[in-house]
Amino acid sequence: DGLLAAGEPGVPLTWMNAKIGDWVVTPRIGKPVEVQALWLNALWIAGNWTDRWYETLERGRKNFSQRFISMSGQLHDVVDVNHVRGTVDSTLRPNQILAVGGLPLPLLEGEAARRVVDIVEQQLWTPLGLRTLAPNHPDYSPRYVGNSWERNRAYHQGTVWPWLAGPFVEAWVRVHGATAEVKRQARQRFFPPFFVHLDHAGSGHVSEIADGEAPHTPRGCPFQASSLGEVLRLNNGVLAEP
Repeated sequence: DGLLAAGEPGVPLTWMNAKIGDWVVTPRIGKPVEVQALWLNALWIAGNWTDRWYETLERGRKNFSQRFISMSGQLHDVVDVNHVRGTVDSTLRPNQILAVGGLPLPLLEGEAARRVVDIVEQQLWTPLGLRTLAPNHPDYSPRYVGNSWERNRAYHQGTVWPWLAGPFVEAWVRVHGATAEVKRQARQRFFPPFFVHLDHAGSGHVSEIADGEAPHTPRGCPFQASSLGEVLRLNNGVLAEP
């Protein structure tokens, strides 16, 4: 189908890689949504040098739209779960936003892209980025606290990751038209909490993670390159004035 399958039991494959003993907290074996976005973007970029991947790219883009969009409009987090053809994991996670923002080639456009952004904003957006799991899920962890086991369990089960603000805000701008006025609105809507945060935790930096629930206390590494890098990418690129 032009999509990329990967994973085996006991291996935390994707960036959601928490593992406690033999327990992989979020295994995501099969075809994870953000891996497909990265894969198809890689094929698209390779097209600058060769046309050998063109057919795979077009097949993958077509099947992505057919296989990942759910009835509600959100994207499935994984399809062909555990390599079983036709199965899906529809857990509402932020990984789907990379199909609309954060990469040069969006896999969705128009109303389909807008629905994804709206759902992610309604369920996952916080002042410091996106939650890793919707609050109505039974495994949702509102705070990253406790012993090592408790913290690893919460790491990708509700904890906020600020680096995800980059692809989300870029997706928001894209689906709203990407005009100068839209960029101004995005800056006013999403940036102020990050500027406030620069004076907390690690001074002048953006933390690795934050609690899923208010007041969204910063946690983890106070000097996180991926978090700060995405805020800088937005500030100097996506939202930069012409």
